[in-house]
Amino acid sequence: MTDIIMAIDQGTTGTTVILLDRELNIKAHGYKTFRQIYPQPGWVEHDPEDIWHSVLDAVAEALETSDVSASDIRTIGIANQRETTLVWNKENGKPYHNAIVWQCRRTAEICNHLKKEGLENLLQERTGLLLDPYFSGTKLMWYFDMIGGLRDEAASRKAIAGTIDTFLVWKLTNGGSHVTDATNASRTLLMNIETLAWDDELAEILNVPLHIMPQIRSCSETYGYTENVPGLPDGIPISGMAGDQQAALFGQTCFQPGEAKCTFGTGAFLLLNTGEKIVPSKNRLLTTVAWKLGNKTTYALEGSAFIAGSAVQWLRDVLGIIDNADEVEALAESVKDSGGVIFVPAFVGMGAPHWLSDARGIITGLTLGTKRGHLARATLEGIALQNVEILKAMASDFGGDPVQLKVDGGASANNLLMQMQADFLGCRIIRPKMVETTALGAAFLAGLGAGIWKGFNDIERAWKEDRIFSPDMNDVDRDNIMKRWKSAVKKA
Repeated sequence: MTDIIMAIDQGTTGTTVILLDRELNIKAHGYKTFRQIYPQPGWVEHDPEDIWHSVLDAVAEALETSDVSASDIRTIGIANQRETTLVWNKENGKPYHNAIVWQCRRTAEICNHLKKEGLENLLQERTGLLLDPYFSGTKLMWYFDMIGGLRDEAASRKAIAGTIDTFLVWKLTNGGSHVTDATNASRTLLMNIETLAWDDELAEILNVPLHIMPQIRSCSETYGYTENVPGLPDGIPISGMAGDQQAALFGQTCFQPGEAKCTFGTGAFLLLNTGEKIVPSKNRLLTTVAWKLGNKTTYALEGSAFIAGSAVQWLRDVLGIIDNADEVEALAESVKDSGGVIFVPAFVGMGAPHWLSDARGIITGLTLGTKRGHLARATLEGIALQNVEILKAMASDFGGDPVQLKVDGGASANNLLMQMQADFLGCRIIRPKMVETTALGAAFLAGLGAGIWKGFNDIERAWKEDRIFSPDMNDVDRDNIMKRWKSAVKKA
């Protein structure tokens, strides 16, 4: 019997598929982008069929560029963009509308109305989430308010709903399984974070019929088997599933309470394992399900910075001071410090712990002696300093500063940025050999479900670090730069 695992990482702009073995040797890699649809300012949609075809194309590319046969695949794991939501007809498989993407802000007025009714505290206590268009519940409200006849379709049991994980399992099993996992369900505003069940009172508040929602399952079990999937044989079990950031936490083997990870992508996403304890945040962080294995649920605190890698793209595409993103590290290293320049990259507001939607980017400390290198260095510092505030807020909620932070994502390859992160946090930064930890987490969960790995110890033996960055900054310098940062944030 082969031990090849297929991990599907269905992201916001594209789908990655990797094939790997139990020693984490990557046998193949496929990637396919798909359309981003912007019907009007602030609205973001995906065509579900575009997503499905990106999965099929990425699977085909992985198989065509490797010696692995489709018959060698023992199990499939899925990680996905989390809050993106859709409703479709279970009889013909057709969506009633494009999927509403997690970035979409169309339900801002719905959220404001619910806040005015004094419902935000109840929703936060019950779900661990803030009342924001980010999450799935108000997207479902929009569907039922705006799509004529949809409520009748739901009443006749023809319409079903879910996040992207649900849709992919439904497609992979030829409509045989309508399921989600606890991590994705915890992002909907409809699941009680203590009971891990859909909540009748929340559904009534959001006016969503719960019978359209998928069954909530654990993150590592068999959800169904492939059937009539182009390029794949029938009968492959789908046995692992988690939202992308939770999958990355699992892929980083952050199995113990207090362990944390940061994914550096377009933004920065930090999660801290709080164990079996639900930790309500006093700092406007999110409380979420990290994973559920068997009957045991692990929770996490989450905070996000909206801008990280996209700040470097701004230097490239708007200011034109670099030709490609990889040049920013050398340019930043061309100066010994930022020359007093502080850059708060709040281009689209500020996320945790500030949640200032009307904040805007600001650069302070410019002089006639400011060079391109100073701007580049201040940009990297700004990315790292945002994360310091988030992790300090997590430490305040959880109790005790972390001794290390595991990192992944494209910008984690920037050694200078990682050293800055270690210096500003005053803790070790650990980068793994495999930085595609979202896909790796999906693979780990599927491998556990299929019996390829027997437990955490097996997985930890397979996981390998690439480099450790230790802090090399004294407390005085660290305090000074944090003071300048906080002063600039107040002006943003």
